[in-house]
Order: sequence, then C-alpha cells, then structure tokens
Amino acid sequence: MNSSELNKRKDFLEEAIFKNFTVVLFGVVINFINSLLLYTCFKNPVFTQEPRYILYMQLIINDIITLSVCVVLFIFSYTITMGLNVAFCCILILIASTVYKNTPLNLAGMAIERFVAICYPLHHARICTVKHTKLLIGIIWLLGALPVMVDLFVVLALSPSTFFTSSRMCYTQNVFSFEYNIVSNAAFNIGYMCSVWVLLFYTYFKVLFSAKAAASEPAQAKKVRRTILLHGVQLLLCTLSLITPVIDQALTVLFPYYRSVIYFCTFILTSILPRLLSPLIYGLRDQKFKKYMKNSMMCGSVKRAVDLND
Repeated sequence: MNSSELNKRKDFLEEAIFKNFTVVLFGVVINFINSLLLYTCFKNPVFTQEPRYILYMQLIINDIITLSVCVVLFIFSYTITMGLNVAFCCILILIASTVYKNTPLNLAGMAIERFVAICYPLHHARICTVKHTKLLIGIIWLLGALPVMVDLFVVLALSPSTFFTSSRMCYTQNVFSFEYNIVSNAAFNIGYMCSVWVLLFYTYFKVLFSAKAAASEPAQAKKVRRTILLHGVQLLLCTLSLITPVIDQALTVLFPYYRSVIYFCTFILTSILPRLLSPLIYGLRDQKFKKYMKNSMMCGSVKRAVDLND
C-alpha cells in the first residue's frame, strides 16, 4: 500500500474524500456480494463436496480478507498522519501480502481442476478429490505466506527492538526497506508471475481447444470462449498486482506530479477490479450456483414472512 505522503503534491480535500469514498464503496459492495455467495456455499452441502466449488469458496474468503485489509490500509494512509505502530503494521502487511499472492495461485489451482475435468474426465474423480483439494489450498497458503515471512525474518534479524515500537506509515516499502527485502520481493514476484502464467497459458489453451471440440452447439462454444476470456482478464489484473510497484515507479518517473492519481488508479486496477470479476465469473454466471443462491434467498424471505405473521 502506497502512502499519500509520498506524493509530489498533497491531495485536495475533495479529492481525498472522493478516493476514500470510492474505495470503501467498492469494498462494501463486493464484500456484500461475496458474503451472499459464501452463505450459499455453506448452506448447501453439495458445494462442499465438489473440488471446483471448494476452491471457489477459498477464493471468496481470500477476496473478502484482501479487500478488507486493503481498504483499511488505504484509509489509514489518509487518516493516521503520525503512522501506525510498526509491530501492528507488520501483522497487517503479513495478512495483506499473503492473501494478495494467494489469489493468482488459487486461480491457477482452479485452472488445473478445470483442465483435468475437461481434458481428462475419466481421471477427474480420482485426481480432484476433496482431500487433494484441501491439500492444494494448504500449499497455496504456504506459498502465499513464504515471501512476506522471509521479509519479516530479515527485519527481525537486522532491525533493533525499538524499531517495532516506533510509528510509521503502513506500507510495505516503508517497513521492509532493507536491500535484501527489495531483491527477495522482486525475485518472488517474478518467479510467481512467470510460473502462474506458464501454467495458465498451457491449461487455458488446452481447455479452450478441448471445449470447442466437445461443444455440440455454436452457442455453447461461444459461452466457453467468453468464460475463458473473462478468466484471462481477471488473471491479467491479478498478476499485474505482482509488478504494481514497478508500474508505479515507471509511470511516476514520466508523470511525477500525478503520483497520487497513478497510485490510486493502479490500486483500483490491481486490487479492486479482480475481486469484482470473481462473483461474475464463478458465481452469478454459474447456473448451478445461481439456482441454489435463488433458493437460499427465497427461503430466507419466506422464513422472515412467517416470523412476521407469527
């Protein structure tokens, strides 16, 4: 998270209010939709027995945590001018960085599951079991937490104890500022980005061609192509988040006066929009999921009506 104190100019009051209002509004709306989808998942046991939907539930939970922490850090960068306690900031960054990197890894896991389901349907039930899916989720969280844990251990080893009782603006570059942190963070980001994209290109093109070959109707093939395209857009936005600091630095060199605007736009593009696409791609466009969600909402409305009559 980048602080507004880094700007070449201070935001006007109206500009700061607009940015915070926009971020909070997006966060509340997306988290509300995701909470409804998560409620549908837990209310209907059928979803807890299918690897595809278990991975999707993990994605929803991860997105809710990501948005909540990112929105809080964004607001803190404007409202707490004296900075946060470094120890508390490290906890927030640990959570934010882990869930941030979990998203592309989780989408890669979902791509693998769809790849096996469409390209190797006879082996899907044996490979994609509930147990294997939970193991995959554990690996995702481990890989997501590894980079920031390395950064944290470096800071613990090289910083004096007074550093953690001091106050600073809470963003990664201001807390994990050692040269080793910068190098390791760049190495992890490049490694994750390259690995995820290689995997996704392979699986998505295989799924695309297999789905087109298996589609008996042009409309079905068109729907598959549209879904794959939406997946690609979301994954592009998610993996762009791994190189956001590089993008910010390159653009601010060209337009230093608009540093605040650049940071805000890249934050919306890489942190907010991918979480807005998740409910559309994996929830509202899924007919089975849509059916159960409607039933859950209708049952809740009927129950409230009965309670009022009583």
